[in-house]
Parts: sequence; structure tokens; C-alpha cells
Amino acid sequence: MKGAIAVLAAVAALLIGSAQLVAKGDTVSIRIAGGDLATPIEITDRAVASHFQVWAGPLTTIDEPQSLNIDWSRGVAEPPKGLEIYDVSFVTTRSNPGTYAVRYAIDPSTNAGYVYLPGKDEPGYRDNVFLIYRGVEGKWFHAWSDWEKLANPLIATHRRAH
Repeated sequence: MKGAIAVLAAVAALLIGSAQLVAKGDTVSIRIAGGDLATPIEITDRAVASHFQVWAGPLTTIDEPQSLNIDWSRGVAEPPKGLEIYDVSFVTTRSNPGTYAVRYAIDPSTNAGYVYLPGKDEPGYRDNVFLIYRGVEGKWFHAWSDWEKLANPLIATHRRAH
């Protein structure tokens, strides 16, 4: 009897955990705009977009060392001054709001990327923390290499001619 109760409890925990993850939603598209882009970049392939999960990372139920477009394992990073800043929106299956916004910069001398989570009183903050409060808002981080491999070439080909 105790064994059956333990099995039922484990199954219930798995179902509740899975339901919570589904309720949070998936990333379905990504938009990169601003900076020196001639036109915004739209990443609409759901298989590609879903790789960059909004609800994973430190202080979440999915504590991954790399998620969203940040390499959390490398900690806070300050980018060099004067870099182009791009607005990145992760559109999810959630609504009202369903978009998580960050800023992204690329150091042209190293091709290294940096991601900024908007802080209090900045555009995007309220919607972001409605979706997920990370406790590290208002800081720059190193970009995740998977994100750099996707975004950097796209940004390079969509820049305005100078």
C-alpha cells in the first residue's frame, strides 16, 4: 500500500511539474531590431526559437547554465562602451504580455556578445517581470554561444550600409 501511494505521489508530481512548464509557454519567434539594422530580423522557425527558453535560468524551476540567450554560468559582464545595441524580443505562446525583451550588443573586435536585462523604470521591465522575475534585472551578461552563432551572422547581413 505504501509503495502504491509513493508511486501515485511521484506521478502526480511529474504531471503537476509538466503542467506548470506547459502553462508558462514556449518561445515561438524572435525579433531583433534597432542598432544599425536596415530592417528588423524575424526568426519564425519554431524549432529554432524554442531553443531559447524564456523560463529557464538561475532562480527558475529549470536551472540551466545557458538559456534565453545568456550564458548564466559566466556571470555579470560589462560590454565595451560605444557598441551598437539591438532590441531582442522573445515571443512566447503566452499573452498579455507574451513577449520577453532584452538588449544585445556585439563587440566587433572579438565577436563576443552581451545581453542586458532591462532594470526597473526601463522599457520592457514590467512585462519581463510579469512573465518571470529573475532577481538580476538591470545587469549585462555574456551571451550564450548558441545565440551568438545564430544572431551574429544574421545581424551582419542585415546592417545598413554606412
